[in-house]
Amino acid sequence: MENQSIKNRFGIIGNTPALNHALDTAVQVAATDLSVLIAGESGVGKEAFSNIIHALSSRKHNPFIAVNCGAIPEGTIDSELFGHEKGSFTGAVDARKGYFETVNGGTIFLDEIGEMPLGTQARLLRVLESGEFIRVGSSKVQKTDVRVIAATNRDLLEQAQNGKFREDLYYRLSTVPIRVPALRDRKEDIPLLFRKFTSDFAERYKTQSVQLDANAQQMLMNYPWPGNVRELKNIAEQISVLSTEKMLTADALQRFLPQNTGNRGLALVQPAGVPIPSPNAASSSSDFNSTERDILYKLFFELKKDMTEIKQMLYNMGHQGAGFSPVTMPDAATSIVPAYDVSSPMEPIVTPVNAPIVLHPSSNGAGTVDHHEDVEESLMLADREKEFIIKSLKKHKGRRRDAANELGISERTLYRKIKEYDIKD
Repeated sequence: MENQSIKNRFGIIGNTPALNHALDTAVQVAATDLSVLIAGESGVGKEAFSNIIHALSSRKHNPFIAVNCGAIPEGTIDSELFGHEKGSFTGAVDARKGYFETVNGGTIFLDEIGEMPLGTQARLLRVLESGEFIRVGSSKVQKTDVRVIAATNRDLLEQAQNGKFREDLYYRLSTVPIRVPALRDRKEDIPLLFRKFTSDFAERYKTQSVQLDANAQQMLMNYPWPGNVRELKNIAEQISVLSTEKMLTADALQRFLPQNTGNRGLALVQPAGVPIPSPNAASSSSDFNSTERDILYKLFFELKKDMTEIKQMLYNMGHQGAGFSPVTMPDAATSIVPAYDVSSPMEPIVTPVNAPIVLHPSSNGAGTVDHHEDVEESLMLADREKEFIIKSLKKHKGRRRDAANELGISERTLYRKIKEYDIKD
C-alpha cells in the first residue's frame, strides 16, 4: 500500500522525510508481531501510528485498546491491566478481567509508558517474554496472546540509567523504534496542517475558511509549537471561531499565538488569543486582573473568619473544665491583613499579629489569668489551583491530556487533583 493512500486513510498530513520514514517503518513492522516503541513529544500524533500498525496487521479484526498509563492511579493500574480476584483489595467486590485478558489476540497500545510504576513494569516484562500474567490476588498463571505497542514522550534510556525505568523492559519494548518528528522539525507541513484544520472547522461551524497571507504564514512556521500538532489544531479552531477576518495578517495572527511558551506552569497559564500586558504597563506589577484580585481578597477574608471561629471553639472546648468562662477573641479587623508581594503575586504574605486572648474569671472565684498567644494564620491556595484546573478542563472540553499540557503537569497528577478536589468534568 502506497504511503499517500495510508496518509489519506488515517489522516496523516505532511511530506517531510522524517515523517515519511516513520510511516514506512510502521507499515513494514505491521505485518509482524514485534513490540514497537513509538517515541515523540506530546501532541505529535503517536496514537495514529499505533492505529496504523494494528489496522495493517493480521490482528486487525481482533480488539485494539489504548491505555494511558499516566491517567491510571498507581494503586489500580495492575488491576486494570491484569485483572483481580474478588476480595484481593478493599473495594474488590467481584473478580475482574484485565486488559491483557479481554484483548487476547489483539493489540494493546500503552501510551505514556514512562509513567508506569516499576512494579507494573516487572509484570509487563513477563507478559512480553512469556505471554504469562497473574491476576492481582491470585496465584494462577494465565496465558495471553497480545501485541504491545508502547509510546513515550520521555527519554526512557535516561530514565533507566536513573533507576526510574527498567532497562530490560526498555530493550524488550524497543525491538522496533519509531521516532515521530516534532512539528517544529517539519515546518513545511505546518501550512498544510493549518489549511486542513481550518477547512474542517469551517465545515463544522458553517463559516468561511480562514486564509493566511504570506507574512502570517511565515509567522506560523517560525512559532516553536511546544504542543505540536495538538496545539496547532487548537489554535486553528480558536481562529476559525473568533476571527472576524477571513484573510489573516501577521498582526491578526499574533493575537492568537501564546507569547510566553517557556513558562508553562500552573500559575502562569495564558490562554491563546488573549493579549499579554506590556512589561512597562502599570498593570504589569500583578498577574491578576481586578476581578481575580477581588476573588482572592474575598477568599482570604473568608478563610480568616473561619480560622478565627475554629480557634474560638477549640479554645473554649479545651478550657471548659478548667474554671474559665468563654474566651474573648480579638476583633476580626485587628487580626490579620493579607498583603501581596509585587514580584510574586501568587504568593500571599501573611502578616502575623500578636493578638492577646483575655481569660475572664468564672463564678468560682478563680483569679484573673492573662495569657498571650502568637497567632499566625496560613492562607491556603487550594481553591485557586482548583479554579485553574476547572478552567483548563472547560477550555479543552474535558480533554485531560490537553489540560495537563497547558497546566504544565503530568496527566497522572491532573487525574489525582481531579479526584482530590472532586471535580466533575
